[in-house]
Amino acid sequence: MFTSTSTLALMIFSALISGARAESHTITFTNNCKYGTPTLVQNGNILSTGGAYTNDGPIEAAIAYLQTGACGLNGESCTMVETTLVNPTTAGSGSSTDITLIPPHEFSVTTGFGYYNGCDGAGADCTDADCTTAFHSSDQTWVQVPCQADNVDLAITFCD
Repeated sequence: MFTSTSTLALMIFSALISGARAESHTITFTNNCKYGTPTLVQNGNILSTGGAYTNDGPIEAAIAYLQTGACGLNGESCTMVETTLVNPTTAGSGSSTDITLIPPHEFSVTTGFGYYNGCDGAGADCTDADCTTAFHSSDQTWVQVPCQADNVDLAITFCD
Protein backbone atom coordinates (compact mmCIF):
# COMPACT_ATOMS: atom_id res chain seq x y z
CA MET A 1 0.00 0.00 0.00
CA PHE A 2 1.25 3.52 -0.82
CA THR A 3 1.74 6.04 1.92
CA SER A 4 1.16 9.69 1.19
CA THR A 5 4.94 10.22 1.03
CA SER A 6 5.47 7.46 -1.53
CA THR A 7 2.49 8.69 -3.56
CA LEU A 8 3.99 12.19 -3.63
CA ALA A 9 7.39 10.76 -4.65
CA LEU A 10 5.74 8.75 -7.45
CA MET A 11 3.91 11.86 -8.71
CA ILE A 12 7.15 13.89 -8.72
CA PHE A 13 9.00 11.10 -10.54
CA SER A 14 6.22 10.87 -13.15
CA ALA A 15 6.29 14.63 -13.67
CA LEU A 16 10.07 14.56 -14.17
CA ILE A 17 9.78 11.75 -16.71
CA SER A 18 7.01 13.61 -18.57
CA GLY A 19 9.02 16.84 -18.51
CA ALA A 20 12.07 15.09 -19.97
CA ARG A 21 9.96 14.01 -22.94
CA ALA A 22 8.50 17.45 -23.66
CA GLU A 23 8.69 18.48 -27.30
CA SER A 24 10.96 21.37 -28.25
CA HIS A 25 12.40 22.65 -31.55
CA THR A 26 14.82 25.46 -32.43
CA ILE A 27 15.37 27.24 -35.75
CA THR A 28 18.68 29.09 -36.17
CA PHE A 29 19.93 31.38 -38.92
CA THR A 30 23.30 32.13 -40.49
CA ASN A 31 23.35 35.12 -42.82
CA ASN A 32 26.54 35.19 -44.89
CA CYS A 33 25.10 37.73 -47.35
CA LYS A 34 26.25 40.80 -45.38
CA TYR A 35 22.82 42.33 -46.07
CA GLY A 36 19.19 41.53 -45.38
CA THR A 37 17.36 40.21 -42.33
CA PRO A 38 16.57 36.54 -41.77
CA THR A 39 12.83 36.39 -41.13
CA LEU A 40 10.73 33.58 -39.64
CA VAL A 41 6.94 33.84 -40.03
CA GLN A 42 4.04 31.67 -38.91
CA ASN A 43 0.40 32.51 -39.67
CA GLY A 44 1.32 36.10 -40.57
CA ASN A 45 3.22 36.65 -37.28
CA ILE A 46 6.94 37.36 -37.35
CA LEU A 47 8.58 34.96 -34.87
CA SER A 48 12.21 35.97 -35.45
CA THR A 49 14.28 38.52 -37.34
CA GLY A 50 17.55 36.65 -37.15
CA GLY A 51 17.82 35.32 -33.62
CA ALA A 52 17.36 31.68 -32.76
CA TYR A 53 13.71 30.78 -32.24
CA THR A 54 12.76 27.98 -29.84
CA ASN A 55 9.26 26.66 -29.29
CA ASP A 56 8.30 24.25 -26.53
CA GLY A 57 6.06 22.24 -28.81
CA PRO A 58 5.76 21.78 -32.57
CA ILE A 59 6.51 24.52 -35.08
CA GLU A 60 3.92 24.03 -37.80
CA ALA A 61 3.65 25.70 -41.21
CA ALA A 62 6.44 28.23 -40.62
CA ILE A 63 8.27 30.01 -43.43
CA ALA A 64 11.68 31.66 -43.54
CA TYR A 65 13.42 33.94 -46.02
CA LEU A 66 16.05 36.66 -46.17
CA GLN A 67 14.20 39.97 -46.12
CA THR A 68 16.12 42.15 -48.55
CA GLY A 69 13.41 44.78 -48.82
CA ALA A 70 11.85 43.05 -51.82
CA CYS A 71 10.06 40.22 -49.99
CA GLY A 72 6.41 40.25 -49.02
CA LEU A 73 5.37 39.10 -45.54
CA ASN A 74 4.79 35.57 -46.89
CA GLY A 75 8.13 35.51 -48.73
CA GLU A 76 6.73 36.62 -52.07
CA SER A 77 9.47 37.56 -54.58
CA CYS A 78 12.09 35.67 -52.55
CA THR A 79 13.57 32.21 -52.01
CA MET A 80 11.57 30.68 -49.18
CA VAL A 81 12.04 27.78 -46.77
CA GLU A 82 8.86 26.05 -45.58
CA THR A 83 9.00 23.89 -42.45
CA THR A 84 7.02 21.91 -39.96
CA LEU A 85 9.01 20.58 -37.01
CA VAL A 86 7.00 18.03 -35.05
CA ASN A 87 7.76 14.87 -33.14
CA PRO A 88 6.42 11.89 -35.11
CA THR A 89 3.49 10.03 -33.60
CA THR A 90 3.32 7.45 -36.40
CA ALA A 91 5.69 6.45 -39.20
CA GLY A 92 6.04 9.31 -41.67
CA SER A 93 4.30 11.91 -39.51
CA GLY A 94 7.40 13.81 -38.35
CA SER A 95 9.11 16.96 -39.56
CA SER A 96 9.31 18.13 -43.17
CA THR A 97 11.19 21.06 -44.70
CA ASP A 98 11.64 22.32 -48.25
CA ILE A 99 12.68 25.29 -50.37
CA THR A 100 10.08 26.82 -52.65
CA LEU A 101 10.37 28.90 -55.79
CA ILE A 102 6.72 28.42 -56.77
CA PRO A 103 5.42 31.81 -57.97
CA PRO A 104 4.96 34.32 -56.45
CA HIS A 105 8.24 33.13 -54.87
CA GLU A 106 11.41 33.47 -56.90
CA PHE A 107 15.13 33.00 -56.47
CA SER A 108 16.65 35.89 -54.52
CA VAL A 109 19.69 34.52 -52.62
CA THR A 110 21.43 31.18 -52.15
CA THR A 111 19.45 29.44 -49.43
CA GLY A 112 20.00 26.17 -47.62
CA PHE A 113 18.81 24.26 -44.58
CA GLY A 114 19.86 21.27 -42.54
CA TYR A 115 18.49 19.39 -39.57
CA TYR A 116 20.60 18.99 -36.44
CA ASN A 117 20.14 17.18 -33.13
CA GLY A 118 18.56 14.44 -35.23
CA CYS A 119 18.64 13.62 -38.94
CA ASP A 120 22.05 15.32 -39.08
CA GLY A 121 23.19 15.79 -42.67
CA ALA A 122 19.66 15.83 -44.12
CA GLY A 123 18.84 19.11 -45.84
CA ALA A 124 18.97 20.96 -49.15
CA ASP A 125 20.67 23.92 -50.83
CA CYS A 126 19.40 26.11 -53.65
CA THR A 127 22.15 28.10 -55.37
CA ASP A 128 20.36 29.39 -58.47
CA ALA A 129 16.92 29.87 -60.01
CA ASP A 130 17.09 26.46 -61.70
CA CYS A 131 18.07 24.42 -58.63
CA THR A 132 16.54 20.96 -58.58
CA THR A 133 16.28 20.90 -54.79
CA ALA A 134 13.43 23.43 -54.67
CA PHE A 135 9.74 23.31 -55.54
CA HIS A 136 9.09 24.97 -58.91
CA SER A 137 5.57 23.50 -59.06
CA SER A 138 3.37 21.96 -56.38
CA ASP A 139 3.67 18.41 -57.75
CA GLN A 140 7.43 18.17 -57.02
CA THR A 141 6.96 16.61 -53.58
CA TRP A 142 10.28 14.73 -53.79
CA VAL A 143 12.09 17.96 -52.80
CA GLN A 144 10.62 17.78 -49.29
CA VAL A 145 13.21 16.61 -46.76
CA PRO A 146 11.63 14.55 -43.97
CA CYS A 147 12.95 13.86 -40.48
CA GLN A 148 11.48 11.30 -38.08
CA ALA A 149 13.56 12.29 -35.01
CA ASP A 150 12.06 13.75 -31.85
CA ASN A 151 13.00 17.33 -30.95
CA VAL A 152 14.92 17.93 -34.17
CA ASP A 153 16.24 21.44 -34.81
CA LEU A 154 16.77 23.31 -38.10
CA ALA A 155 19.61 25.54 -39.30
CA ILE A 156 18.90 27.90 -42.22
CA THR A 157 21.76 29.56 -44.08
CA PHE A 158 21.73 32.37 -46.62
CA CYS A 159 24.59 33.03 -49.11
CA ASP A 160 26.76 30.04 -48.36
